[in-house]
Amino acid sequence: MRSRFTAPSARLALAAVAAMAVTATATATATATADSRSSAVRACVTKDLTYKVSVKTQAGGYYLVTAKAKSGVTCYLEGVFPSASFGSSPDSEVSPAEHAVSERVTLSGATAAYAGINPKTTNNDHGREFDFLHLAVAGDETNAVTLTLPESALVDRPVATNWHADPADAVPFSG
Repeated sequence: MRSRFTAPSARLALAAVAAMAVTATATATATATADSRSSAVRACVTKDLTYKVSVKTQAGGYYLVTAKAKSGVTCYLEGVFPSASFGSSPDSEVSPAEHAVSERVTLSGATAAYAGINPKTTNNDHGREFDFLHLAVAGDETNAVTLTLPESALVDRPVATNWHADPADAVPFSG
């Protein structure tokens, strides 16, 4: 769901995050391979998780996405923003709301990760209405899930926070 139309600085940031994720995954795989009895936690993929979307009013309003590991799964989410879009056009894809990578969140049992998505960061009446959010763990876009939004969203330059362990850290403040 990422687009070639992303601004150069955003592409550079995405490339850096992807390189860090690949390096972290390769390191975890090498560690697990070296000791097959290792209890190394693997990176989450989209299908490892269940998702819930709720509406929050703080910071002008946003959607809070809650992700939990499915029963029997233990995995981690890197502290990067989820791959998400409201539609299939490049202008409905979320951009990062944060400029740095956050701490990794390990999911298992009742532990959850949170990301905030602000569908409209512009101060005008422009935008398009959407009722669904397409969401994937960054790097696993081919397995995206489609989530019904609790209410329609007017979308114009959407942004998303990184995954966080505390929902209070997932508020996508504008400007």
